[in-house]
Parts: sequence; structure tokens; C-alpha cells
Amino acid sequence: MQKSGTTILLIYTGGTIGMINQPGSEALAPVDFNEISSQLPELKRFECKIDTLAFDPIRDSSNADPAFWSQLAEIIQKHYYHYDGFVVLHGTDTMAYTASALSFMLENLDKPVILTGSQLPIGVLRTDGKENLLTAIEIASDIKNGQPVVPEVCIFFQNSLFRGNRTTKHSAEYFHAFRSYNYPSLAETGVHINYNFKAIQYPANKRPLSIHTKLELRVGLLKVFPGMSKEWIQSCLHAPELKGLVLETYGSGNAPTSKWFLEELEEAIARGLVIVNVTQCQAGSVEPGKYETSRLIHELGVVNGRDMTTESALTKLMFLLGKGLDTAELGIYMNRSLCGEISL
Repeated sequence: MQKSGTTILLIYTGGTIGMINQPGSEALAPVDFNEISSQLPELKRFECKIDTLAFDPIRDSSNADPAFWSQLAEIIQKHYYHYDGFVVLHGTDTMAYTASALSFMLENLDKPVILTGSQLPIGVLRTDGKENLLTAIEIASDIKNGQPVVPEVCIFFQNSLFRGNRTTKHSAEYFHAFRSYNYPSLAETGVHINYNFKAIQYPANKRPLSIHTKLELRVGLLKVFPGMSKEWIQSCLHAPELKGLVLETYGSGNAPTSKWFLEELEEAIARGLVIVNVTQCQAGSVEPGKYETSRLIHELGVVNGRDMTTESALTKLMFLLGKGLDTAELGIYMNRSLCGEISL
């Protein structure tokens, strides 16, 4: 239930929710937050106190990057002890990347950080933005037994609350734009907000918030596909100063067994490149050894990414490499659930 006196910081970074058509153009561009709030008189009806903070300049989510994530983490840290929860308005295209990154960067988080946005701008008649924003605020301000109900980095979109590092965008068309294929929703909303308390992660110990903004940018993403050439693989694995690579494989972690392909992976790993295997399927997990085609690459030293999303695996790799861990430690921590990103 909401508690009178609860304080929420609403952080507007940009995204479709705050866009309008530019004069003489069909293209959408972001507008000032004041234009958004004028469309939402309902904000004044909340019992909680809502303050707003807008990025300057506003950022389209296609331009989100680790520097942007660090800025967002620093804002949350700066205001952490002044607010009971945070709602971040963000574009949908990279929302799952931002949510995943923040889950690793905000160590000892014990307050809600809810990301939301919309598929249609807030000023459009059929916008999904109003419901998404108002419900995200209600969830962020929910208190039970003196504690936040959902002390995690989450994404709320179209009636569902998901763990941020378990979420991926699956539709550019429908309002139900996000899915969490390998982990249940944390809440479903209708007439009531129905929380799945068993799925929510609560901190075992109360410790001060600590943020990690040193992320390794020299990482890459390679999707396995039929007909890949040796030259293509070599160009990827030999990218200058590459430190880590997420390899999206077939099914339960399967990849070609061509001699040249295995030799290229083996040589890259011998050079110190960390390669993490995740499935390119929307649901499921990497299972080394289930098929011969998955066993061989893991025998070379490819790290099992289990059931992590691509967004989570990539940002986790940035995070761990940024901590300066050696190859053995990286393998251990990539296989360890740090904040609920892996099913063990």
C-alpha cells in the first residue's frame, strides 16, 4: 500500500513517451518534461510526493551507452537517501540494456528503480504512456511492513512488472512490448496489483548503496549464423583490443564444429579473450554437452552464459571486466548469479 509521505524521484531521460512530431516532419523528437507533465494532471492525485529531474539534453534511447548508464547511476546515488523509490522514463529500444546494466552497477540496492516508457507519445489519444507511468509510480511507492515491496531494478510495461536483467524487448508494434522468458513476472496489474512475492529478490543485509561506473567498453556481440566465413569470424575475434565477446549460438548453446571455427575460438581464448555463450532463442538456456555441437566449444574454454538474456550477458561482461578480474575469476562470476540474472 502507498504510504503518505513516501517520496519518489521521477527521472526523465527521453524516449517515445515524451516525443512529438516536429513541424514539417513526420519524425518524432523529444520535448521538455513540462510538456509531458501537463498531460498528466493525475500526478497531483498521488499521496506520495513526486519530484522530477530531466536529463539535459534529452536522450533518445538509441543513443544510450555506458556513459549514460553511469550518469543515471550517479543521479540515483546522489538522491538515494532523499527518496523512497525511483521511476525512470526511458525509450524502449535499449531499456532492457539500461535495466540490466543498472542491476549490476547499483550494488546493495534496497529501493525500487522502475524503468518505463511507451510505444505511443503521451500526447496521443491512445497512448499507453499514462497507464505505464502512473502504475510505475504506484509500484515504486508501495510499502509493506515499512519496506519497499519491490527493491529491485525493474521494467514495468503494459500490466507486467519484470526483473530488469531478465527482460528483453520483443515487439516494436504492440503495447505489450517486453517479455521475461526465463523468469516469472514480479507483478501483474489489473484492478489490483498482484505481486509475485516469491519471485522478488530482497536484500539479505542492509548495506550502503555502492555504485560501479567503470565499465569495459572493449566488448562485442557475435551472432552465429549459417554460412559464416572464416574471414568474418577472424575480423570479429581480432578486433583491436577486444576484451570480451558474447557469442549468440543456436538452441541450447550449439555452434558449428568446423575445424577452422573451433581453432579460431581456441586461439582467441588463448590470447585472453573472454567468450560467453548465450542462446539466440528467446527462451531457454545453454546446456553444454547436451549436443556434441555445444560440448566442443565449451571444452575450449567458452564460458557458459546459462539462461541470461543477451542484454544481461553483455552488460555483466562490461561490469566484470571493468572490475579488473582475471580470466579465471571472470568465468566464475559469469556463472554466478549476482542480482538474479541467472537461474541456478
